[in-house]
Amino acid sequence: MKSIHEKIILGVDPGTSIMGFGLIAVKNNQMKLIMLDELILKKYQSHEIKLKKIFDRTLSIIDEYHPDELAIEAPFFGKNVQSMLKLGRAQGVAMAAGLHREVPITEYSPKKIKMAITGNGNASKEQVAGMLQNLLKIKELPTNLDATDGLAAAVCHHFNSGKITHGKSYTGWDAFVKQNPKRTK
Repeated sequence: MKSIHEKIILGVDPGTSIMGFGLIAVKNNQMKLIMLDELILKKYQSHEIKLKKIFDRTLSIIDEYHPDELAIEAPFFGKNVQSMLKLGRAQGVAMAAGLHREVPITEYSPKKIKMAITGNGNASKEQVAGMLQNLLKIKELPTNLDATDGLAAAVCHHFNSGKITHGKSYTGWDAFVKQNPKRTK
């Protein structure tokens, strides 16, 4: 049972090769690492199977840890349209899992997350991971830094709690549909 001042935040770094998850508990404004995890998707050839694995794993984390909020990294705009499409689908499926369990979702740009963690919107994955290791007293970082990228989204969300953000927030399907009328036709 969570106390009135405790909040659990799930952070997600969407990906179609590796999906990163990080979970923190915040009690009296103090952060504590609960879990770092990654879903390795490279071994699956079918994009549809990858999306199902993303949905299932996100849902299982939500069902196990009961986060109060979900923070997710928004896809960045790259030159490869096919990669962008696949990444957007991965993000959408993770968001759908959160919405399915009525977990409020906030999206943050990669630059905003890096800025919140390191003070530099152009920081490297390694710099972000190192700062998180220091902040949360993580003994050993994972080999792939996708898990720490997911954790960075959760920490960024905590740092931005109560502030007006430039990210998009959704509290359920109704809110998503109202904020995205063209995406639901």
